[in-house]
Amino acid sequence: MKFGGRRRVPALPYCSRLNRLQNQHRFFFASSVRRLQAKFPARAFASNGGNTDSQGNPFLVPGATVATILMLGALHARRMYNDKKIEEARERGIELEFQPDAKAAFLRLLPLRSISRLWGTLTSVELPVWLRPHVYKGWARAFHANLEESALPLEQYASLQEFFVRTLKEGSRPIDPDPQCLVSPVDGTILRFGELKGVRPMIDQVKGFSYSVSSLLGASSFLPLIAEGNVHEESSEEEKAPTEKSKKTWWRISLASPKVQDPVSVSPMRGLFYCVIYLRPGDYHRVHSPVDWNVLTRRHFSGHLFPLNERATRTIRNLYVENERVVLEGRWQGGFMAIAAIGATNVGSIKLLIEPELRTNLPIRKLMHSEQPEERVYEPEGIGMMLKKGNEVAAFNMGSTVVLVFQAPVPKSPNQKDSSPEFSFCVKSGDRIRVGEALGRWHEL
Repeated sequence: MKFGGRRRVPALPYCSRLNRLQNQHRFFFASSVRRLQAKFPARAFASNGGNTDSQGNPFLVPGATVATILMLGALHARRMYNDKKIEEARERGIELEFQPDAKAAFLRLLPLRSISRLWGTLTSVELPVWLRPHVYKGWARAFHANLEESALPLEQYASLQEFFVRTLKEGSRPIDPDPQCLVSPVDGTILRFGELKGVRPMIDQVKGFSYSVSSLLGASSFLPLIAEGNVHEESSEEEKAPTEKSKKTWWRISLASPKVQDPVSVSPMRGLFYCVIYLRPGDYHRVHSPVDWNVLTRRHFSGHLFPLNERATRTIRNLYVENERVVLEGRWQGGFMAIAAIGATNVGSIKLLIEPELRTNLPIRKLMHSEQPEERVYEPEGIGMMLKKGNEVAAFNMGSTVVLVFQAPVPKSPNQKDSSPEFSFCVKSGDRIRVGEALGRWHEL
C-alpha cells in the first residue's frame, strides 16, 4: 500500500465559486495598488531607490512615520504611567531608593552634547507667523504650561527657543516683601532640602545615595567649612574663616588646579542649608535672585548632559556633579550664598543674564572629568555684582535643576534657642513652588 500519493477529488460546485471570489479579490487588490502607484509615482520611486515594480513601496514612508509616532506615543504613555506610580508612592509616604541600571550606563555612550546642540539649533529656527500659536499651544498642552502669563502674544515669539525663555507679565510672580524671608529663585518642585551637618557635608540626591557639596560647588569654593577640632570655637573665629579664605580665591581666574581640602578634617559651620528644586519642561525657565546679595565669583563646569528627570536621579550616580553647570557664589546678610544652575539633555545652554558673553555646551572635542572649571571673579574686589531679591539671574532652555546652598540665622549654640533667630523651611518635599514664594523664614526675638 502506497502512502503520500495524491488523489484527485472532483471539484465541488461551492469550491469553484470560492475560487472565483478569491480571484476577484486578488484582481481588485492588484488594481488598487496599481492605481496608488500611478497616483504617487515619485514616492514609490524614492522609497525603493528607483525600482517602481515593488507594490509595497507607496506604504513604506507613511508606514514608518505611523510606526514612529506610535512608538513615541507608547514611550510617552509609559513615562506618564511611571510618573503617576511615583506620585502615588510619595502620597503613601514611600520613598524610592537609588537603583543604578543598564540604561544609565548606556547614556554615557550617547553623544548627548551633540544632541543638545542639534536641539538648540532646531529650536532656534524661525517659525512662520501663522504656525507659531499652534506649535506653542501644542507644547503647552503636552507639558502643562500656562500661556496666559506670557508677556507677549504667541505670534511674537519667533522660535521655540524664544518661547522657552519667555518673560512673564508684570505682577505674575510677586516677590514676598518680608525682609526676613528667603524666596524661591525658580518655578519648580522641591526635591530635597535640609541642613548640612557632620564631617564632609553631603546633599541627598535620592534615598540611598548622596554627593559632596564641595564637589558640586568646586574645590576653590569659599564654602564656610572649619576644621573638625575647631567646631566649638567662638563665632567670631567662624566668621573670620570664610572671609580670609574668600580673599585668597577672589583673584583666582585660571584653570589651575587648586589644593583640595582634606574631606575628613572639615565640617560645615552651623546654619548651612541646601535646597534642590527641579524645573519641568513646562515651567517658567528663568532664575531669579532669592535674596539681596553680592555675587563675587562665577564658576563654569563643562560636564555631561544627562537628563535630570525622576528616573535619572534614581539611576545615575553623582548626577548633579557629573552634569554641566554654572555656579554663582557670594555673600548676603546671613553669610554664604551659592546658586548652582545645572544643565541637562537639550538644556546645555545656560544663559547667564548678568554675564551675557558666557557660552555653555561648547563643542569641545574631549572633556575630561578632572578638568578644572573656568572661573571668573566679578569686580570690584569684595563687592562684586549686587543683586536685589527677585532680579533675573539666568535662563534655561526647557527644564533643569537649581541647587541653593546658603547660610541662614541660627542660634550660636543649642542653649540659646530662646534668645536668637532661627531659620526654618516653610516647604516640604514634593511641593510645587513659584518664583517669589517663601522657601524659609527667620524671626528676630
